[in-house]
Amino acid sequence: MMSSEIKVFWGRANPELAQNVCYYLDEELNRGTLNKRTCAGRVIITDFPDGEVHCKIENNVRGRDVFIIQPTCPPVNQNLMELLIMIDCFKRASAGRITAVIPYFGYARQDRKEAGRVPITAKLVANLISVAGANRVLTMDLHTPQIQGFFDIPVDHLHAGPVFYRYFQERGLRSDDIVVVSPDEGSIKRAILYATQLGARLAVIDKRHVGTSVVHANLIGGPVQGKVALIFDDMISTGGSICGAARMVHEAGATAIYLAATHGVLCPGAADRLRKAPADQILITDTIPLTDSRKTPNMVVLSVARLLAEGIKRIHDNESVSHLFETSFA
Repeated sequence: MMSSEIKVFWGRANPELAQNVCYYLDEELNRGTLNKRTCAGRVIITDFPDGEVHCKIENNVRGRDVFIIQPTCPPVNQNLMELLIMIDCFKRASAGRITAVIPYFGYARQDRKEAGRVPITAKLVANLISVAGANRVLTMDLHTPQIQGFFDIPVDHLHAGPVFYRYFQERGLRSDDIVVVSPDEGSIKRAILYATQLGARLAVIDKRHVGTSVVHANLIGGPVQGKVALIFDDMISTGGSICGAARMVHEAGATAIYLAATHGVLCPGAADRLRKAPADQILITDTIPLTDSRKTPNMVVLSVARLLAEGIKRIHDNESVSHLFETSFA
């Protein structure tokens, strides 16, 4: 029988986010009769001289509802292996239920066979997490929602929409002034979601490829001249796609341009591209830790800690997670 006690642990990938999640969770747990209760657990993770990872849990977790916060961000292989070892450690310590909280799911872009003799690594990673002993996964803004089907265990898929909506609400942007722009055809569904919630018009950048080269790009849909353009994507990796979109809507006459992405992967060279892009602000969430060298002067980091904390609480209490997104832009 699983204990009613919730315990949150984290690896070394993003400890600041995990600690903020626990802060918000404790706010909820300390209400009413649960005064002075803390959800944060302690686990010691070290490396052997040869690079192998070692994990030791410092709390009794037998029968507990355990949540492990560990994005598989760069260094991807190190953080992924650390997550798998932690899951196995908690399984062998007889945790009642283990939920892998993966704010950023690495290898998500390798989700299909786009050529002969290549792997589907996203499916492999899903298998590894399941076999390691996770009972459930909580993640955020997968590169493609279909990756949920790669898992043989339940997946709760959050998106950062409420965090971005709140930011734009606080700036007093009116729906009539906004055009949501999809930077490419693959992001259309995401852009439709944001446009619907914001009550805004939709534009799409249609890019035609020959091999790996873009030979033609065209802005179709709602006009952007005299409007505030909001360009949403799930991640900024090299920055090429979203910066190209920013230049196009700038040339089309947008009065202000906001770039927004959940995951700031920001590979080498991305920060330079973002500095040169005609963007008023670049919004990134803290699913991946950002060093100062990877930031730009106009970059704003928004936290998803409260959203993740609410998702964890709802999973623990067997409540609806999708209810978190039943919100509108007022």
